[in-house]
Amino acid sequence: MNKKILAWSITAALAGFLFGFDTVVISGAEKKLQLLWSTSDMFHGVVVIGMALWGTVIGAIFGSIPTNKLGRKKTLVLIGLLYTVSAIGSGLANDPITFAIFRFIGGLGVGASTVAAPAYISEIAPPKNRGKLVGLYQFNIVFGILIAFFSNYLLNDIGENAWRWMVGVEAIPAIIYTLFALRIPMSPRWLLTKFRNVEAKRILQIISPNSDPKQLMAKIKSEMDNTIPNENIFLKKYRFPLILAFLIAFFNQLSGINAFLYYAPRILEEAGLAESSALLSSIGVGVTNMLFTLLGIFLIDKLGRKQLMYICSVGYIISLSLVSAAFSFNWEGDVMPVFLFMFIAAHAIGQGTVIWVFISEIFPNHLRGSGQSFGSSIHWILAAIVPSLVPVLFSSIGAGVVFLFFAIMMVFQLLFVAFMMPETKGISLEDLSEKLNLRKHEK
Repeated sequence: MNKKILAWSITAALAGFLFGFDTVVISGAEKKLQLLWSTSDMFHGVVVIGMALWGTVIGAIFGSIPTNKLGRKKTLVLIGLLYTVSAIGSGLANDPITFAIFRFIGGLGVGASTVAAPAYISEIAPPKNRGKLVGLYQFNIVFGILIAFFSNYLLNDIGENAWRWMVGVEAIPAIIYTLFALRIPMSPRWLLTKFRNVEAKRILQIISPNSDPKQLMAKIKSEMDNTIPNENIFLKKYRFPLILAFLIAFFNQLSGINAFLYYAPRILEEAGLAESSALLSSIGVGVTNMLFTLLGIFLIDKLGRKQLMYICSVGYIISLSLVSAAFSFNWEGDVMPVFLFMFIAAHAIGQGTVIWVFISEIFPNHLRGSGQSFGSSIHWILAAIVPSLVPVLFSSIGAGVVFLFFAIMMVFQLLFVAFMMPETKGISLEDLSEKLNLRKHEK
């Protein structure tokens, strides 16, 4: 593999590290903040926790604008600045509203990163390694999650202001990432859609020195010639990739993955573990997530996206059913962490690895930012709604019923994978776009 492509992909994927860290670091501080500010379950879930999630939704919905207008690279730099401001501001906040505003700013960075980073990596990656390279984004997400859990555990007992250090320490990796992002080149495919052919040709010659860049440039020109000015992803000819992006994002969140990650210590305490044991088990969740994500990245270009989704769907159904039963029937002992680790493993090897790869592949070059934004928006709207309701749902209908609902939804995901989801491994982005559009017209 071209070392420069690998280095640029890792740099862009570091936006995922900040995504994972920012998303989960709140899990170690959220109970302390609720006690400190004496907020109700509803206010705590919707404002203190939920504002970051709604920031993510806004970032995902509008992330396609800078990604398309400014380019993938400049958007990635902007994301680093948002993370930095959010971390410093959250750590210095003295009231729940100020805290929520700075968390909202970080959420904008998270949402925009799910648009720009996978799009950038998919556009510089060769087809045979695209799954692995875009998968680096997901690996960095789970690595960030693991470091956040570990950081929370280490900082938990340093005093009454431990929560400030938990959320503020993110500024360090955010600054480092921003400096790295300044050094990557622009996406050649984005440059070609803007008719900046000379710049694109120069970068393509670096990416693939042994092949003629004119061939790819001709393919993209042909694709652009078959489009109309200012067209969008909601046209009839793009309906099939639009449905695919919607459903994979929908089922990702209806597995309950973010609801669990945001409230991992609370859920483990609900299952009977002491606070320190719950935080320590959260680190185990992070390790499991990372190891099975690595396995997913190793397999994604070998088995393909669809096979990993089959494995994931079956694993979801089994593990979520066991978690539901354990809560419903008050099973004692250390079984709950085992079932939750099974759930995390199923997610990591399938949905976690596949979602950002798959969405970044199924739209044509000139609409990739918009398509990525659509899929990310669906993902994050649900990621804002579901975790925000967790404290209320747990106290009203109980954790067992909540996890049973997630298990049932994963049966529907299995049907989606079996009857709708196409395989995308090893196919160039241009050929894949043509294939999906042909499939739509054949229907």
